[in-house]
Amino acid sequence: MKTKLLLLIFFLGCTNIGNTQEIYSFKTSLIGSPFELIVVATDSTQANLYFEASVQEVKRIELLISEWKPETEVSKVNDQAGISAVKVSKEVFDLVERALKISKISEGAFDLTFASMEKLWQFDKKEHASLPSPEIVSNNVKNVGYPFIQMDKKNQTIYITNPKTKIGLGGIGQGYIADKISEKLKGMGCTSAVVNVSGDVYAWGKKPDQKPWQVAITNPMNTQKIIGYFPLENSAVETSGNYEKYFTHQQKRYAHIIDPRTGYPVQDIVSVSVFAKTTELSDALATAVFVLGVTDGLALLNQLDGIEGIIIDDRGKIYTSNHIKIKPEN
Repeated sequence: MKTKLLLLIFFLGCTNIGNTQEIYSFKTSLIGSPFELIVVATDSTQANLYFEASVQEVKRIELLISEWKPETEVSKVNDQAGISAVKVSKEVFDLVERALKISKISEGAFDLTFASMEKLWQFDKKEHASLPSPEIVSNNVKNVGYPFIQMDKKNQTIYITNPKTKIGLGGIGQGYIADKISEKLKGMGCTSAVVNVSGDVYAWGKKPDQKPWQVAITNPMNTQKIIGYFPLENSAVETSGNYEKYFTHQQKRYAHIIDPRTGYPVQDIVSVSVFAKTTELSDALATAVFVLGVTDGLALLNQLDGIEGIIIDDRGKIYTSNHIKIKPEN
């Protein structure tokens, strides 16, 4: 549904306190996406324990929510679409329920049934791509819609009423993973870290110099230029953009973020950043705001407590929610 943009995380230049704490950084690829852990620890042994625990948590969640693995709970729900309800774990039920809530408050701008859409748009081609016919798009959109999902809290089951509809947690799952890793590491005694799951970033604690972690959001029109620096203290940020993956047809640019309500690419917006207390929420809301556009997107952000955002349109104009301030220098 969207491209996650990797944020610049600033942690260099820190001084240690009595040489008892140091910053350790790990990078790898998990669930087909970049993963980064920056952690404050007493030594490399402790830091490696945190990293290994993070990797195991990612693998655990992937086996619950991936729609690409046939053995996962989400896949089993999709397999029984239009046939019967499927009992799932409380963890999966609660996550789907929260995703459904965001689908509702965004009026479908974020929709966890977007997985029902076929890959109609040729975003792997920069030029000479063809457009899907309006009939094909319309037929696909008919299968997208969160009202097709029925949740039974008492029996802890999920039922998809339309046999051609599927649920997918790609628009919220990476944020959820970041939150669960943070929860896991805090339980192990980790007092300060940054978890970055493909651009879904959550940070807690302070660096050894007692300063907060900072992220820098880059200008989508010039990625060498920083728009602003933002502290992250027990909070999350997610930045999404649509200016790297696109194709051109008859001199018109079609970027790859799709409006699940229409089946057509979103126009006019190139970047959205959302700050929230959980990465799951910032992840899903970034999608919703992107699809809603400047006016409706800001309206959604401003009606939610503890949520702030930055929107950049295709002319480079920057819009912010009511209570966010852009800090121009580090």
